[in-house]
Parts: sequence; structure tokens; C-alpha cells
Amino acid sequence: MGTEQSSPYLDLELLEGYLDNLGKNIIEKMFTLYCQQVEIYLKNIESAQLNNSLIGWEEHCHKMKGATASVGMCQLHRKLKLFEKTDVAKEKKLILLEELKLSNEQAILAFKSWLESK
Repeated sequence: MGTEQSSPYLDLELLEGYLDNLGKNIIEKMFTLYCQQVEIYLKNIESAQLNNSLIGWEEHCHKMKGATASVGMCQLHRKLKLFEKTDVAKEKKLILLEELKLSNEQAILAFKSWLESK
């Protein structure tokens, strides 16, 4: 990986490997699927927060964490590792959820930008 390209949001080494081995078309399909699925994950995390369900929170953060890893969203993945096991009050989880949504938007924009440059 060249030093001219880096991203705090993305694992560019992983993504470049995908690009070399799978091709841009497959990466575009993976990204589209991620964007569809993440809406479900975020709704489920929000539902767990509203219902103050620790098990639901962990389960849905875990699923989203796996999805972020598979598409190389390293910063979001690190946040989810922390959020998944947190046992804070319902009100604090609302703040974490908003942070998660913002981080997801940033990661999606970074991914789109990277993909457009290929």
C-alpha cells in the first residue's frame, strides 16, 4: 500500500486485496449489501436501547461489528468492539447510538470515496 493513500476509517490493505482478488464489481455488491443491512442493524440496536435490553444491545452490536470488519470499516469496527460489551445506562446508550450512526455515515462516505477512486 502506498503512503499517498491512507484512511482513518478504512482498512485499505484489506480493501486493496479484495479489489485485486475479487474485482470492483464484487466490492460494489458487498458495499450495497452492507448499506442495506446496516439500516437493519441500527434499527435493532436502537430498539434494544429503547427497551433497555442488554442482550439485544450486545447481539446487534456484535452483528454490525462483523459486517463492518468484512467491508474494512476499521474505525467503526473498533467502536463496536467497545460498545458491544458496554453496560451503561439507557441514557448513555442513546449517546453511543448517535455516535454509532455518525461514525457509520463517515465510514460509508469514506468507502464511497475510496471506491470512486478505483
